[in-house]
Amino acid sequence: MPALLLPPAAARTRIAGTICRRGAAPTPSAAAAADKPKLPPLPPSPWIADLRARIGKCVTFGCSPAQISQAAVVLRALATEWRELLAGSEGFLTGGRRGLDRREIAWGEMDSFGHVNNVNYYRFAESARVNWITNFAVHVDPKHRQQWGELMTPQSTGLIMRSLKADFKFPMTYPDKISVYHKLRRRPQGDPAPSFFNLDCIVLSHQHRRISARLEEDIVLYDYKAAGKTSMPGYMVDLFQQTWEMQERVTLGARTRIWGLIEAVERLEKETWDRSDAVEDVRGAKSRA
Repeated sequence: MPALLLPPAAARTRIAGTICRRGAAPTPSAAAAADKPKLPPLPPSPWIADLRARIGKCVTFGCSPAQISQAAVVLRALATEWRELLAGSEGFLTGGRRGLDRREIAWGEMDSFGHVNNVNYYRFAESARVNWITNFAVHVDPKHRQQWGELMTPQSTGLIMRSLKADFKFPMTYPDKISVYHKLRRRPQGDPAPSFFNLDCIVLSHQHRRISARLEEDIVLYDYKAAGKTSMPGYMVDLFQQTWEMQERVTLGARTRIWGLIEAVERLEKETWDRSDAVEDVRGAKSRA
């Protein structure tokens, strides 16, 4: 990793060992829990636009060729990693076939007010949730593929939405693309197994590189044969516990990466306009080259 992008010292302790430890037991012991590195805080929002603007100020003030290269590294990371970092910093898993990925907004999804109608966000979340469940059936736990698949049908044990809430952040318009991801809100316990679980959902706007909506889903496991609520099956508890572990690792890795980018921009500022002897270079980039 280039020196420019080193994570902050407070968050760097034991990070590599924690992120790469894929074989950890689903339920860590008290000693293992105490050994976890401190989780860096969420970055200030909107950090992506803020970092781009701050880099622009440095370049406008005047940068050496080496400083331009440093700025380019950060800008490249913001352009190529923004979804993984923005979603991952809150524990949302973006890899593989999870959620709804790069879905085009249709012109007809806008209403008379000129923005995407709020009803569509519930549909986006529904499609992403089905993909989230299907990912377990097809790619994660094929041994129980039939059981996972039946969760989306009224045949035996299925899922019923008890509550669905949305918090709209800003109005999206056509054209745009969205990515929609889910995460478990809390770690499921296996003794006794719960009869419900909660999911958080985010809708990302690609045009604005921001979260356009947040949704909260309260889902109940229902036994259609017995006509009543039922406990979460063991295979589901196991996979959800492993998913929770992955969410924690992704959160740590994404936040560490983001704070590394923020520190890189702070160093660039200290080397350009934020110096006691700083003098703006008005000759232009060509003369500096």
